[in-house]
Amino acid sequence: MFTLTNKLFKGLFIATLTLFSVNSYAESSMEFGDYIIHYNAFRSDTISPEVAKQYDLPRANNRVIINIAVLKKVINTTGTPTASNVTGHAINLTGQLKQLTFKQIKEGTAIYYLANTKVSNGERLKFDLKVIPDGEKRAASLQFNKKFLIN
Repeated sequence: MFTLTNKLFKGLFIATLTLFSVNSYAESSMEFGDYIIHYNAFRSDTISPEVAKQYDLPRANNRVIINIAVLKKVINTTGTPTASNVTGHAINLTGQLKQLTFKQIKEGTAIYYLANTKVSNGERLKFDLKVIPDGEKRAASLQFNKKFLIN
């Protein structure tokens, strides 16, 4: 299973790095039945102006992009990108709720779900997301925290 997860990570995020031209950022994943859900959040000023324009994404040091990708596990492959329903919100330490609206991006065979929100310097957000891969009846509950620094 670790080898499959490792291969999925490499394949998916090589594509993501190509898509966003990001020098480096952290990524995480979780297993959900027959799926692996990859997720990350990063400042939107790390994407190139061309990519921002192409996908109608904001590009600023005080905006972050939340990136979700779902792959169905397939033995001896990096997995199959899977369309999904992604919803959720972020909440900061003062209790301010930031509703997230995800849009689907298709790049070749890859499928990503992107949302964005504003952040303040040093703001820590707790993300609470629900991901339902197409054909599934139940939702994966995905939670993670991240602190953002702006220049």
